[in-house]
Amino acid sequence: MEDVLLLVSEAVANACLHAGGPSELVLSHGAEGLLIEVSDRSPDRPVLRPRGDPALPGGHGLMVLERLSRSWGWRPGATGKTVWLEVPPPWPPPPHGDGGHDEADEGG
Repeated sequence: MEDVLLLVSEAVANACLHAGGPSELVLSHGAEGLLIEVSDRSPDRPVLRPRGDPALPGGHGLMVLERLSRSWGWRPGATGKTVWLEVPPPWPPPPHGDGGHDEADEGG
């Protein structure tokens, strides 16, 4: 969960810093995992900076996306672009039944 929060934060922060802010944030989930999409009004492609000193602030956002997501990319839109990230489901997946019980199991 913390990785997802960090990924969303980095993608939104990049839109704020480099594109005037996000215009839309969409989270979609399915059996394959979570899809995060952050749209902004800039047509400029995201640029992965050369690796510098990791101890220095700034310039690490896309590297974080690259390392924590299964895949990421961007696509142009009518009024800007959308940066997307795919996050796999947590592994191992939870069992079909969670092993717990509810009131119906107790007969009342």
